[in-house]
Amino acid sequence: MKKENSISRRSFLKSSAFAGAAGVVGTGSAASVLTSCCSSGGSSDAAKPLKEPGTYYVPDLSVDIAMDGQELKAGVIGCGGRGSGAAINFLNAAKGITITALGDTFSDRLEKLAADLKKDKNIDIPADKRFVGLDAYKQVIDSGVDMVIVATPPNFRPIHFKYAVEQGKHAFLEKPICVDPYGYRTIEAAAKQAQTKGLCVITGTQRRHQRSYVESYKQIMNGAIGEITGGIVYWNQNMLWSNDRKPGWTDCEWMIRDWVNWKWLSGDHIVEQHVHNLDVFTWFSGLKPISALGFGSRQRRLTGDQYDNFSIDFEMENGIHLHSMCRQIDGTANNVSEFIQGTKGSWSGSVIKDLAGNVVWKYDEEAEKANFKQTDPYTLEHVNWINHIRSKKPIEQASGTAVANIAAIMGRESAYTGERVTFEAITASDLDYYPKDIDLVKNMDFSTFIVPIPGKPQGNQTR
Repeated sequence: MKKENSISRRSFLKSSAFAGAAGVVGTGSAASVLTSCCSSGGSSDAAKPLKEPGTYYVPDLSVDIAMDGQELKAGVIGCGGRGSGAAINFLNAAKGITITALGDTFSDRLEKLAADLKKDKNIDIPADKRFVGLDAYKQVIDSGVDMVIVATPPNFRPIHFKYAVEQGKHAFLEKPICVDPYGYRTIEAAAKQAQTKGLCVITGTQRRHQRSYVESYKQIMNGAIGEITGGIVYWNQNMLWSNDRKPGWTDCEWMIRDWVNWKWLSGDHIVEQHVHNLDVFTWFSGLKPISALGFGSRQRRLTGDQYDNFSIDFEMENGIHLHSMCRQIDGTANNVSEFIQGTKGSWSGSVIKDLAGNVVWKYDEEAEKANFKQTDPYTLEHVNWINHIRSKKPIEQASGTAVANIAAIMGRESAYTGERVTFEAITASDLDYYPKDIDLVKNMDFSTFIVPIPGKPQGNQTR
């Protein structure tokens, strides 16, 4: 396996351009650490709120661990790096919880997580609760669990979420939650059903559980930068990992083990990774994309059939524009950040400046570290999930994440085709990346897995 100086999902918080700063922390007893920084350039105290407090959701991040309550049993679907990480995050988030079932396409990944759970958490997963294969998700969901952690390659997540909701299970969905319009519509329908059933659904856009982002969001809702007029979001980094094909691997096995490089599995990196940054803008602004026009290319990727760079112009609902840039190429400038411009000032990196460039507010990261034992948003998202379940307060984040997800899909398809892609057209499209001949044993038709060329017809696949 080749490793290419990657920035991992867990380490990007430290390596990105916004990994510092500060301000208001929490809503409970730790609120004594409230601090803000206002320069002589002015303050946002007299600002007109964009939204009145109480009209928008803010997670309670005033605790380090979830409340005590009912015993909870979870199943993990997808036992690779992210699934294994999410399992540990979940177990660190509360007392009285456990993992009782595991599922993965391949046994080696599953057995490694089972061994780690036994070694690190003294949790022994029985042999009859270890499920292998493409249908393992059904067996995990039907095994008697209360909740599921869905961390399979992204194309599988809509069907896994749909089945979990049908069976009445609370769900944690790793991002992205879909890779194509078919998956988007599946997610939207399942999300509505989850709401009807009163389920708790949290997604892995962990910035929504990162205190610096949540407090920045509250400041912007309070009117600190005025009306939002535009923004720029970036995820530029070195190349991610890749897996060379090994003897004995079938077509499907190779692609799944190398999933981050195949567009049918990952959705391409604008969807798989850059959705984080797009989500920050759609979350903070509350706006949906109207259209996307952009370009991208493949320069140095080693495996798969996707691009390694994108540049997209989004027109949003009220006519403002968002520029999106993402790249995975070694030896190029890194930048993982978001910038939002308003009529009164701007926000970036948990710092708010007025129009003259004076800092009027910043988040105090050191105060957070001094007042909280738990500062990892990957764990805090599970704390919030468990709190909602135990307090019987339904929450459904899939539909919110779907807005950023479909924006990323719009940008990708614009770059692939060279065409302007609208929200109405993409959400109604029959585009479906799931291979119709998927088979873990038999060979597949590789003629459909081609690098897109703008201006030429693309070979759409349908179920």
